[in-house]
Amino acid sequence: MAVRPPGNDDETPEAIEFGIAALDARLEESDLSFPATSEEVLRGIPAREIPYDASGHTLDLGDALERAGPERFETKSELMNALHPIFEERRRRGGGSILERLRDALPF
Repeated sequence: MAVRPPGNDDETPEAIEFGIAALDARLEESDLSFPATSEEVLRGIPAREIPYDASGHTLDLGDALERAGPERFETKSELMNALHPIFEERRRRGGGSILERLRDALPF
């Protein structure tokens, strides 16, 4: 006979933030103001590794900013719009090496 797992005391389930949502959360916690250069964004967000999928694979914010192109962002929305395709591309491509993907897929 199986036993039910204990119930969650919280009324809302815990959410995993990744991609632009994770970046947005870090921006909200920072003192960064806009307009801002890429360098100012990097200085304003101390944790540079941003998860891009639910498995916890990360993308370095410096690399993402370099690929985004603009050196200056007038608004937070402009920054998010520039970085969104980079996070989405990485998420679609999958995380890490073939070995990492195999390890994530196996139950042990």
